[in-house]
Amino acid sequence: MRRFTLALLAALTLSSAVPAAPAQAHDRTPPPGLDHCTATACHFDVPPGTYDVTVRLGGTAAASTAVTGETRRSLLPETATAAGHPVTRGFTVDVRTPEGEPTGPDGTPGLDLALGGTAPALAGIRVTPAPHARRIILIGDSTVCDQPGDPYSGWGQQLPQFLRKGISVANYADSGESTVTYLASPLLWGRVGQLIRPGDLVLVQLAHNDKTTDEATYRANLETFVRGIRDRGGRPVLVTPIVRRWFNADGTLDNDTALLVNGLGVDLPGVVRSVAAAERVTLVDLTAQTKALVESLGVEASKALYLYNEKKDNTHTSAHGATVYAGLVRDALVARHLLPEGRVRVG
Repeated sequence: MRRFTLALLAALTLSSAVPAAPAQAHDRTPPPGLDHCTATACHFDVPPGTYDVTVRLGGTAAASTAVTGETRRSLLPETATAAGHPVTRGFTVDVRTPEGEPTGPDGTPGLDLALGGTAPALAGIRVTPAPHARRIILIGDSTVCDQPGDPYSGWGQQLPQFLRKGISVANYADSGESTVTYLASPLLWGRVGQLIRPGDLVLVQLAHNDKTTDEATYRANLETFVRGIRDRGGRPVLVTPIVRRWFNADGTLDNDTALLVNGLGVDLPGVVRSVAAAERVTLVDLTAQTKALVESLGVEASKALYLYNEKKDNTHTSAHGATVYAGLVRDALVARHLLPEGRVRVG
């Protein structure tokens, strides 16, 4: 059974909060805001928006705590604390409706956080509005999205844990979408295109479901995303798709299935690279990076990145695989000076 220590819950700070009167020495009333948390979760009744969350982790015993939120987003990696030596960590979270995939159910209003890890211990928590935080918006498919159910996980679902307070991830990836369907949907591009603010990083990874999209249409669709993002003052980043784990007999992934050459013979990652070069857009070549990684691990070890063992699925990633791939995205954004090193977590 997991051990949990809730030593002190700091007051929830919002624009509508009312300061609590000082407690007398004999008053056994819980600290302000304590009723927002149970032994394994916290809920804050806040409107949609961006919020900074500061947590104090640890207690009188050694502990190890991770924080997830909303639809299974990893917000803080598991953090070990020595007995009597709590630590303070922070992250920024996007609260919206629907809280997960844009075409999915609304979810629970407000901000929901879940406490995990081998021995979770929360000593304090503070939530404050952060309307001016930097924002990374994700446009993608099921390999990127906030997957609602275990064991599935998109890399966008794992990306927030690599970011420190001050940068949020707004994941608008949606399962089953191609460039064609995403642009046509009022719930997807029709909404996301209007949400982009000046300075937002907007990462676009759509290819897995463009199975029958011809090259001219695929290219034009990518150009539409780039133009629309720039028109709103955002900075587009084109991301080639993660590979499918589909090995040749020689242990390579040099085949159309793995490298996402579609049924019409269109080399989709190649088109992404071409558009990025022509439009002078930052490119994150996840196809090349994930190909090199999967091949280096080999047939057996690479199974853990995907859902082969659980579902015989060589396309969708496990939480472990999604975390590894999110780390590749983090590293690419730092290397291209789109994220300052001081705002990311490593390891």
